[in-house]
Amino acid sequence: MIELEGVPELIDPVMVAAFEGWNDAGDAASTAVAHLDREWKGEVFAALDAEDYYDFQVNRPTVWMDGGVRKITWPTTRLSVVRIGGEKPRDLVLVRGIEPSMRWRSYCNELLGFAHELGVEMVVILGALLGDTPHTRPVPVSGVTSDPDLARTMDLEETRYEGPTGIVGILQEACTHAGVPAVSLWAAVPHYVSQPPNPKATLALLNRLEDLIGLRIPLGELPEDARAWQLGVDQLASEDSEVAEYVQTLEEARDTAELPEASGEAIAREFERYLRRREPGTGPGLATEGGDGSYLRDPGSDRTRPPKPQQPGPEAVPGTEAEGPEQPDRPEQSDAEDGGDGGDGGDGKDSGDGRDSED
Repeated sequence: MIELEGVPELIDPVMVAAFEGWNDAGDAASTAVAHLDREWKGEVFAALDAEDYYDFQVNRPTVWMDGGVRKITWPTTRLSVVRIGGEKPRDLVLVRGIEPSMRWRSYCNELLGFAHELGVEMVVILGALLGDTPHTRPVPVSGVTSDPDLARTMDLEETRYEGPTGIVGILQEACTHAGVPAVSLWAAVPHYVSQPPNPKATLALLNRLEDLIGLRIPLGELPEDARAWQLGVDQLASEDSEVAEYVQTLEEARDTAELPEASGEAIAREFERYLRRREPGTGPGLATEGGDGSYLRDPGSDRTRPPKPQQPGPEAVPGTEAEGPEQPDRPEQSDAEDGGDGGDGGDGKDSGDGRDSED
């Protein structure tokens, strides 16, 4: 049962979702939503019942001490709302959780119930995958949708993917069948440096989201963190001749391909983003009148992050080649968790062939 008491009427709301696990290489997607929640001081208004969707032997609860009192944080999915001020204020509904272990159809229906009750106009789902992309180049981010009309109007790719999928793909298809416009944004993370965090990929997802919904997103220390991350990987690569040679091979392949970053449209997007950041009277500092931007009472949900499932390599996006069984020399990925009755959660190796982006 969905109860939304105390939630004010939202202004042009967009739901932005990310899920830890199979669709979250380098934690890039979940970190992006966490960044939005932190920068705009999101207020949690709902959490899904962990008993309904999670196998606690796969995603274990954590125990912690609060002033001498022992407490438990259960793996779940939480929804929060943030208001972005300015001349044209609007709201974002942020969904952040762990890919469920079971009952994916019910899980998606519950999220869509919230979207319906809140009047959500569009759902944007963030994902990240492992791919054959060099860390020294811009992070490829692909925007895909199952809606042909949305693909035309928003200059997105219409997905043609077939194969194993994760909760990102299942939720996008659920939105499509429910008549809710839905877009997935996928960032490609270098498979040879897949461990989290990856602030460069997180930054790329936020920049693409900014272009998609036409809002200025506060980046905080992310640009500096991304530069430091790349310098650190540069140093590690320079200490291993085989890795350095492999990175050079990826760079050559990338540079000889047609780069979307070099297109006139991408350059125009970058210029528009630059102008948006120079406009006075916009930005997170005006989130809400009179204070810290809070306008919902936090129901006291624990914010401790539960342990993560191990990551396989998720679906690939156009222009990248993720790991697959035909590339035995790549580092092995762990098995994906079972997707339950709603998802074809196959293992990451099967889904990492250089194919079109899954939803």
